[in-house]
Amino acid sequence: MTTAAAAESAFATAQTQLRTVAQILGLDAGMTSALAQTKRELTVHFPVRMDDGSTRIFTGYRVQHNDARGPVKGGLRYSAQVTPDEVRALAMWMTWKCAVVNLPYGGAKGGVVVDPRTLSRGELERLTRRYTTEIACIIGPERDIPAPDLGTDARVMAWMMDTFSMHHGFSIPGVVTGKPVDIGGSQGRVEATGRGVLYATQEACRARARALEGATVAVQGFGNVGGVAARLLAQAGATVVAVSDSRGGLHCDAGLDVEPLLATRQAGGLLDRGKVGAGYREIDNAELLELDVDILVPAALEGQITERNAPRVRARMVVEAANGPVTAAADAILAARDVYVVPDILANAGGVVVSYFEWVQDMQSFFWDEPEVNRRLQQIMVRAFAEVSAVAATRRLRLREAAYVVALNRVVEAIRLRGLYP
Repeated sequence: MTTAAAAESAFATAQTQLRTVAQILGLDAGMTSALAQTKRELTVHFPVRMDDGSTRIFTGYRVQHNDARGPVKGGLRYSAQVTPDEVRALAMWMTWKCAVVNLPYGGAKGGVVVDPRTLSRGELERLTRRYTTEIACIIGPERDIPAPDLGTDARVMAWMMDTFSMHHGFSIPGVVTGKPVDIGGSQGRVEATGRGVLYATQEACRARARALEGATVAVQGFGNVGGVAARLLAQAGATVVAVSDSRGGLHCDAGLDVEPLLATRQAGGLLDRGKVGAGYREIDNAELLELDVDILVPAALEGQITERNAPRVRARMVVEAANGPVTAAADAILAARDVYVVPDILANAGGVVVSYFEWVQDMQSFFWDEPEVNRRLQQIMVRAFAEVSAVAATRRLRLREAAYVVALNRVVEAIRLRGLYP
C-alpha cells in the first residue's frame, strides 16, 4: 500500500476499531457516534516567504478529538503526505493512547503539507512560526499541547514555544513538549517512545512465556522511534536481524550491529547500506515485513500491514511502534493466524508519557533527572500492560480489543461524569 492510500484509510481504520469495541462494551449509538467524530478541526492556509523572495502558500491542520479527560495532546508532523483523514485518525488514537496509560489528556494531532527536507533552515523556521501563529487560537498549556512527530523535532518545538510566548509577552514553556532541555524540555524525552516500545516488548514476552534474550527482531523504520527501539532491544539481548528506512534496509541472519548503523544514520540521515557489516544484504520494506522472525516492530507509518501482505507476515509477535501500522482487515487476518499483536495505543505510549512528565515539570518549574524519568516511564508502561492483559484474560479478548476497552471505559466515564452542557 502506498503512503497516500494508507493515509486515506487511516480514519476508517480508527473508526472501525472504535465501533468494534463499542459493541463489546454495549455503548449506545449516541455515545459511539460522538466518539467516532472529532470535536474540533482547524484548517489553515498561510503564506511563507521563501529564500528567493517568492511567497508560497502552505496548508496545515490541527485536529482535537476529545477533551473529556483534560487538555488535548498530540504531535505535529511535517510531511508531503499529510491529509485531513490521517490527522483525524492520529488525533483519535491519541485519545485512546492517553487513556490507556491513564494520563489526564485527550487526543489531538497536527500537520503541515510539506517535505521539510526541501526547505532551508530559515524557510523551515518561518513556516513553523507562521503555522504556530495560525493555530495559536486553539493551543496552550491548558488547552492543546503539540509535540514532535514525523518531520519535526526539538528545534521546531523551540520555535513554536518562542512564537507562542512572544504573542503573550512572557515565556510559556508548557505550550509544547519535546523541547530542548535548556528551555524546559525533559531529560529522556528523545528516547521515550523507543524506550516505551522496549518495556512493552519485555512485558509481552513475559506474558507469552518467551525470552526476549536471543529473540530475532526486525524493525521497519529506523528513525527516532525505531532506531532507539532497535538499540535498546539489542542491549536487552535480542538479535536485531533487519532494519529499514524509507529507501530500504539491511538484513543479516546472524544479527546486525545496531550502533554503527545508528551512527551512520545520524550522520547522513539514511542507512548507508553499502558500507557496513560483512554479510549484510539489502532488502526492501515489503520483504522486511515478511521475514521469519520472533518479533516484528513496524515503526514507520500507518497502513504498512494490509490484507494483501498480512497472510505472508511470519513474525510470531508484532509490536506496533508506529501509529496504525496494521489495518483493520489485516488485524483480523493476524488474529486468525494467532499472531500476538501489541497495539499502538499501548506499545508506543512512552512518548506521550514522558511528554506528560515534561508538561508537569514545566508547570511546576521543577525538573527530574533521566533515571527518575525512565523509572516513572517503566512504572506506567508496566502497570498499563498489566491492566490491559487482565482485561484481555477476563473478557477473552485480543490485546488490541482489551486496550480499547480500558481506554474507552475511561473516556466514556469522564463524559458521563461531566454530563452534557447545557
